[in-house]
Formats: sequence, C-alpha cells, structure tokens
Amino acid sequence: MNAINPETALRTMSYAEAIREAMALAMEADPAVVLMGEDIGVYGGAFQVTLDLIERFGPDRVMDTPISELGGAGVAVGAALTGLKPIYEFQFSDFAMLAMEQIVNQAAKLRYMLGGEAAVPVVFRLPSGSGTGAAAQHSQSIEAWFGHVPGLKVLQPSTPEDAKGMLLAALADPDPVMIFEHKLLYKTRGHVPAGRYLTPIGKALVRRTGTDLTIVAGSIMVHRALEAAETLVAEGISAEVIDLRSIRPIDHATILASVRKTGRLMVVYEGVKAFGVGAEISALVAESDAFDYLDAPILRLGAADAPVPYNPDLERAAVPQVDTIAAGARRLFRREV
Repeated sequence: MNAINPETALRTMSYAEAIREAMALAMEADPAVVLMGEDIGVYGGAFQVTLDLIERFGPDRVMDTPISELGGAGVAVGAALTGLKPIYEFQFSDFAMLAMEQIVNQAAKLRYMLGGEAAVPVVFRLPSGSGTGAAAQHSQSIEAWFGHVPGLKVLQPSTPEDAKGMLLAALADPDPVMIFEHKLLYKTRGHVPAGRYLTPIGKALVRRTGTDLTIVAGSIMVHRALEAAETLVAEGISAEVIDLRSIRPIDHATILASVRKTGRLMVVYEGVKAFGVGAEISALVAESDAFDYLDAPILRLGAADAPVPYNPDLERAAVPQVDTIAAGARRLFRREV
C-alpha cells in the first residue's frame, strides 16, 4: 500500500467518480484487471460509473456483456480462475439473483473445493437500495443474503473515500468480493485521497463518538444515523455512530467495545428487518460479555416486511429515515423499546 501524500490528500469528488478513479488506477497498474457488465462500455454503465473507461482502456478490457447475468457472472468467475482480475457490474443488485449459481455455488466455494490451489479474485459491483422510484424489482437491499455465504466478502462503502479504498482492497483480495453501492450515494461528494490506498476489509469505523447509545449502520444509513444523532444533541442524548463498512466479515471488536461503553444498541439497515444484518449483530452482542453491559433491549430498525413500493411516499415510509432513527434512539434512551 502506497503512503498518502498529505499535500494532495484532501480532494473532493463524487462517490461515482471515486469508484471510477479506483478502477482506472487498478487498470493502469495491472493489465489483468478487466471490467465486465451490461452497457458499461460506450453507454458508461446504468449509473455512469464507468463513463470514459472504454476510451481509455479499449473494448478488450472494458467489455459489454449480453443481457444474461448468469452468463456474464460465469465468464467473470472463469476469467478469475485463469489469472485475470475481473470487476463485474450488475446494473442493479436485484439482478444478482439471476447469477446465484455462479456467485454462491462457484465463486464462493471453488477455492475451498480445490484445496486452496486456485483463487477466485473477482469483484462484483452491485448498485443497491431504494429512493429512486425504481419499484420492487430494482430497489432491494439483499446484502444479508450474501453475508450468509462462506467464501464471500460483502462490503458497503458509505463515503467516496471508502468507495475508492474498498474497491482497491477488494481487487487485492484473492477471494470473491461483493460491493454494494447505494444508488443515492453516487452523486454525494467527499474528500478522497489521491493515489492508491486500501481501506481494510472487515474493519468498522466510529464515525461519531457518544456515550448514551450505539447506532450501528451501513451504507446510506450511516448518513441518516449521523444526521439523527445531531438532532438528538439538543435533547441531551449522545449517540455513537459506527459505520459497518463490511458485512462479512463483521468487525466484532469495534461493535462490542462501543456497546460496553454506552449500554444501548440500535442497528439500522435498509434490508428487510427480519433475518437481516441487524439480527446477526444483535446475536453477536447477546452471545458476548457485552450483553451484561446492556441497560435496555437491543433495537433493530430495518425495512418493512413488504416489497419496496413505487409510490415515493410509501417508498420513503418503507425504510428507515432520519426521523424514524431519531425516534428509535429516543425510545431506546428512555428504555421504552
């Protein structure tokens, strides 16, 4: 990992631009890195993330695939087995369901089944989440599905800086990595260091320190949790906000240390509440010594147990928002859960 030059460290760019810069840096440094996906070439991708990369690196390294997620993902897995480092973009994370055989039965298991003699260094990029009016089949948050699978790493960068650093870290990993990129984050801006750096996989980050309760969140929910935490200051409630960054592996130590300090835990995530990331983190705390530090029951805030609505008001109501996170924190602080 190259050191960051402090003179160029603070640059502002969008989340999408940071991802594009990471891919360009990787392709410049390693001819084995190739891009694959539907409409990622001339069109620049469904969310314009790969915008000019075909002009820079040519169609042999920025490859438009047919409208077959199963076939495209299979080609990416096969390419990884032969020594390439493919980045495969799904137009929407929902479409990964069509490629479950290649992701879950092949990519995740081949290194184990071949006794470690082969690696599968493929990166899957998955635009995820609600908020764009794309309705039930294009707005899901299914990261917990893949977090259930041994052999996969599952990431959720929440900032442009992490979007770049985590993609570069994923490319350096010998195992398949799923990166869920929330669609509403693509246009958000933030400071991104120049050059190559790696954001560690499996390491959460305390985005805001607090003393009264811990809010664990991922992806766009980090931003909503931070905003909610600011509104609570006037009420005398000090919330600590942890950015998960990595769903699998989960950073047990950072979460447990925070819970021991605050005595209260709320987990906020966009996936459906049942059987989700919040359940895993709740179990993690319940099965540890941190359970003895709890002053109130653990609270999970997830999406409604329903398909994501098309209607914008219903869509907003279906997933946690700033006001619902703040309301949950108040209940938890007052032991009303």
